[in-house]
Amino acid sequence: MALLRCVSLAVLLASALFTLAGCNTPSPRIPGPQLPEARSTAQLRPGDSLNIALQGVPDPSTHNVQIDEQGLVSLPYIGSVKAAGSTTAELSQRIRETYLAKKIYTTVDVSVSVTERFVYVGGEVQRPGRIVWTPDLSVAKAIQSAGGFTLYAKETAVTLIRDQAAYSIDVKLAQRDPSRDPRLVPGDSLQVPRSPF
Repeated sequence: MALLRCVSLAVLLASALFTLAGCNTPSPRIPGPQLPEARSTAQLRPGDSLNIALQGVPDPSTHNVQIDEQGLVSLPYIGSVKAAGSTTAELSQRIRETYLAKKIYTTVDVSVSVTERFVYVGGEVQRPGRIVWTPDLSVAKAIQSAGGFTLYAKETAVTLIRDQAAYSIDVKLAQRDPSRDPRLVPGDSLQVPRSPF
């Protein structure tokens, strides 16, 4: 009788385990990092390289300039002009109005074009430095462009700095799940920390 009770208990336990094993509930999807809405990529940012052409004046000229950390560009006769946060059309108009207001020229045509925009990758990557931005550049692609991680990189805690705010990105996870690999915007900075192990 005791043997029959042990066998029935074992059968009951085994069937309960098989039933529970069949109830495989999918694990909840963990959302990616909540990044703020990126500013329009049409807006100029510090670090952008520009080509500014002055035409319709006695001394036509072209100036290759870079927007400095304060968001300014410097031009002959008028000094510094605020560029960051503007579109190229807005900056062209601002430069034109400044030349006319200072009576440097009576007429001037200004054209502004962006030559290159960058993101920055530092820390535990093979080639730290700036990378030319393209519209499809993501965190994982930027790290690949920087030569990939070093042996000492902590791939699960890469810091993305955008507009003075920092966000942690698990790049190992992002490489497996593209929805967790955020697109970069010009001026973004990535910092890859060193793993403690």
